Amino acid sequence: MQQNRLVPVCHLDELMPFQGTAALVGDQQVALFRVPERGVFALQNWDPIGKAFVLSRGIVGDVKGKLCVASPLYKQHFCLKSGSCLEDEGVRVSIWQTEIVDGMVNILC
Repeated sequence: MQQNRLVPVCHLDELMPFQGTAALVGDQQVALFRVPERGVFALQNWDPIGKAFVLSRGIVGDVKGKLCVASPLYKQHFCLKSGSCLEDEGVRVSIWQTEIVDGMVNILC
């Protein structure tokens, strides 16, 4: 059985509020989003609809009370908390729990 572990990714002050940042964690491209007063969210950078690593370049917003990122390709919205696509419930992206320890953003892998 594999245990979950915290993987350090970057310093919190390296993430601009409401702007995505791509990071390579192991062999996964991860899109990080820092949303003031709500935390740091990590989801896969791969857009399964547009078929490209672009979600980190999306626009963060709120759709019907759900915090999300809009893909820069076809504008589908992915919930930052669950990874589900708001326009197509059958589509989702992977998400990771994040934790800030001593100013360092860590992802639980």
